[in-house]
Amino acid sequence: MAEIKIYGVPQSSYVRTVLFTCGEKSVPHRLEPIQLSSDAHLALHPWRRVPIMRHGEVQLFETSAIVRYIDEAFPGPALTPDTPVERGVMEQWISAINSYMYGHLVRDYALAYLLPMMRGEEPDTARIQAAIPDMQRDLAILDQAYADREWIAGHRLSLADLFVAPIVATVGMCPEGATTLEKCHNLVRAFRAMEQRLAYQATMPHTSPPNHSP
Repeated sequence: MAEIKIYGVPQSSYVRTVLFTCGEKSVPHRLEPIQLSSDAHLALHPWRRVPIMRHGEVQLFETSAIVRYIDEAFPGPALTPDTPVERGVMEQWISAINSYMYGHLVRDYALAYLLPMMRGEEPDTARIQAAIPDMQRDLAILDQAYADREWIAGHRLSLADLFVAPIVATVGMCPEGATTLEKCHNLVRAFRAMEQRLAYQATMPHTSPPNHSP
């Protein structure tokens, strides 16, 4: 079995989703560092985003495409539900994360803390305050999504859960995010279950900002 190469940075929640998927499928893989916005990055991704995957002659960008490829191309427990309804629910939440929630929770809120901290600077207070209402609303939406089921698409872990966990971990590093998560009992219960999985633990960056996990 050819090893999968994942290009990206370990702190990225999307990179962690791909690594989480590889771990759940027991797929040999390696995270390859990349200099963001470099010419080498442009050669792999036309919009200079991460992650990017190489597997033999196959090269893909976009997290959704990568995790679906991994789930279908390799043996192991399926991460896509069996029924049309549950597959639809999984797709709904992946789309919502990509279209709305990642922007509100990570790009607008968490990174306003974490990127300045990584540079030894003060957080962007104005940006943080502007982002808090959307962050709180989106966490409440996810909390409700887990209210009556073990996993977000039904009775079995799916790709959608693998998108949720790294985002919750990132938001939980920040004060208002951690406080909001204390009220999201269903979401935190699901996150704790994912946090115990060896595949998730293997995605932990070796270095990260100070942790205020939920």
